[in-house]
Amino acid sequence: MDTAVMTTPAVLILLGPPGAGKGTQARMLEEKFGLVQLSTGDLLRAAVAAGTEAGKAAKAVMEAGDLVSDEIVINILRDRLAEPDCAKGVILDGFPRTTVQAQALDTLLAETGQKISAAVSLEVDDAAMVTRISGRYTCGNCGEGYHDSFKQPARDGVCDKCGGTEMKRRADDNAETVSSRLVAYHDQTAPLIAYYKDKGVLQSVDAMGEIDTIAGALAGIVEQAMK
Repeated sequence: MDTAVMTTPAVLILLGPPGAGKGTQARMLEEKFGLVQLSTGDLLRAAVAAGTEAGKAAKAVMEAGDLVSDEIVINILRDRLAEPDCAKGVILDGFPRTTVQAQALDTLLAETGQKISAAVSLEVDDAAMVTRISGRYTCGNCGEGYHDSFKQPARDGVCDKCGGTEMKRRADDNAETVSSRLVAYHDQTAPLIAYYKDKGVLQSVDAMGEIDTIAGALAGIVEQAMK
């Protein structure tokens, strides 16, 4: 892992539609800078499994078939940010999704003197994304992402990261579903992009290029944000 001097914990938000490469890039940033990727879904499941107060509240809501409130998600995030492995900073994946959530996140970070280091919009071409997503698959053991055309493992059917041999494809990775998800993403995220632009922390990266090129651009943003 590269060493980097960070005076305050980094808080990076990756904005991008399904298939833009958020997961792949987040893992690369984790390794390079010692950051921790925090996915909303993973946080909820971990809090429920751990039986924390916020986790118990989330479990009750989910068992009732309702959506977990922003307040519960913020409480779970507050608990997670306090853990030692988040000392260098975090990459938020899947949160915030609305400006109300973004405002709540700002309030949460202010409690410990933190703020958003950068909100990075991974810019994509919608038509090309349909092709990109339909070819992707992941390692069933560790979750490392691969693609039929862009990123195949060194050995066919064997994960480069963990050596696992069980590869999985999402059933909803088809053209019609992907197109609908892209439309929904742009509708939901447009206000967020405006919000972070007004805050002066929005950065844009062309996410249609090579993985290493995108990673280099993101690394530059993180390094600059920490100065």
